[in-house]
Amino acid sequence: MENQNIDYNGIIRLVLKKRWVFVSTALSIMTISVIISYLLPKIYESKSTVFIEKNVISELVKGIAVTPSMEQTLRVLKVAMTSRPLLEKVINELDMIKGKGPNELPELLELINKNITVTVNRDNTMFIISYLDKDPRLARDFVNTLVKSYIEQNVSSKRDESYGAIKFMTEQSDAVRKKIEAIDKEINQYKVQQGGVINIDESRLFTEINADQTRLHEVQLRRRQLEGLKPVTRRESDPLNNQLITLQRRYDELRSQFNENYPELIRIRGEIEVLQKQIKTRPQNSPSLIDPVEIARIEAELNALKISEQTLARSISINQNLLKRIPSAKANLEQMEAERRNQKALYDQLLSRQGQSEVSKQIEVQDKTTTYRIAEPAIIPVKPVKPNRIRIMLLGLIAGIGGGIGLLLGIDFLDKSIKNVDSVKLLGLQILAIVPQIPDYEKEMRTQRKNRILTVLSSSYLGIILFVIAMEAAGLPYMDKVFALITSGF
Repeated sequence: MENQNIDYNGIIRLVLKKRWVFVSTALSIMTISVIISYLLPKIYESKSTVFIEKNVISELVKGIAVTPSMEQTLRVLKVAMTSRPLLEKVINELDMIKGKGPNELPELLELINKNITVTVNRDNTMFIISYLDKDPRLARDFVNTLVKSYIEQNVSSKRDESYGAIKFMTEQSDAVRKKIEAIDKEINQYKVQQGGVINIDESRLFTEINADQTRLHEVQLRRRQLEGLKPVTRRESDPLNNQLITLQRRYDELRSQFNENYPELIRIRGEIEVLQKQIKTRPQNSPSLIDPVEIARIEAELNALKISEQTLARSISINQNLLKRIPSAKANLEQMEAERRNQKALYDQLLSRQGQSEVSKQIEVQDKTTTYRIAEPAIIPVKPVKPNRIRIMLLGLIAGIGGGIGLLLGIDFLDKSIKNVDSVKLLGLQILAIVPQIPDYEKEMRTQRKNRILTVLSSSYLGIILFVIAMEAAGLPYMDKVFALITSGF
């Protein structure tokens, strides 16, 4: 919408009216842009391409040795190549700090970091490093030195890492081996302290306890039988009692055949009553009632049974205590042996890793995993990458035209005089008459002659500028020589 309000015809009329101002302004701006493009310092870029080749040995030792991850290395490539130690090494080798104070080193490092570019291709097989500098020779030397130093440092760091891994694995395996020896000593001492309890079979001991308890019950039963048999033995050895029993049996047999008045029954009943009176009236501890041989045999057997009972009870108690101690003793031993198994497994793993580390170290020492091959070393750049003169000059052409028009519009805006009839109308004044301009042919002829001269001169000057742009596009260094001569004169 704004473009529709622009009075292009008015602008063209203004440019034609004040062509001298427009041409001089536009050509001045164009000339300044050309001069600036040649006065700006030249910046040269030098590049180097490095291929990263993984040897077949990496696949052969896969699972046997540990090879460094190239992907991880490439991920930090930019950081590694712009690290301060590496840059300082390159600066010292190229003597870039010469003539500068120590306080200028941080600024130099910051400038170098801005001028370094590191790019890695998608399949991580190649990286390109470039460096910008005013001196093309220094740019080349910086890139080549930086690449060489990085490769050396990378290989050296991998070797140091491998040696460090070997040392660490050896220290760890020795420490674990000593720990296993200490656990073995502790286990042996524990077995001695437990007195063979650990080697007892619980099921067998449990069976023995049950057998002893069974035997104990049998012995106790036999002892109780003998203790109950002692009074009976006394009764059986009593003659009066035996006679009474015999008479009682005879009485019972006759009673089943005859009545109570049978003479023989009367006689036997009388004898029974007499014997019963005699048994009741005699002393209970009468020696005549005891059979010493039988009693001695019973007493001897009872004593033997008591001894057996005590022995069995003691054996059962000991075995039960052993049975109670076995689980805790075996649990403690199992805990110590489990610790030993864990340490032994760790020791075996460390030995395995130690072997892998040794192979890895040999691989890294001999640099067999990854090879950096400089495919394209940096060379001295011929053409500067900065400034982009053609672009500056073309922008100068556009800026010249725009600046000329802008200046005319500004002058016209500041000029408050009445320029045409429309301006009078805008002021609200009445127009009584319009007096046309009386042509002055001589003046017009002079003006036309001046315009032709202006056109020829401005076209020629513009042609020179375009010619300079064309030479720059063609890569012809003539203008550089001209400016060199001019600047050397100053």
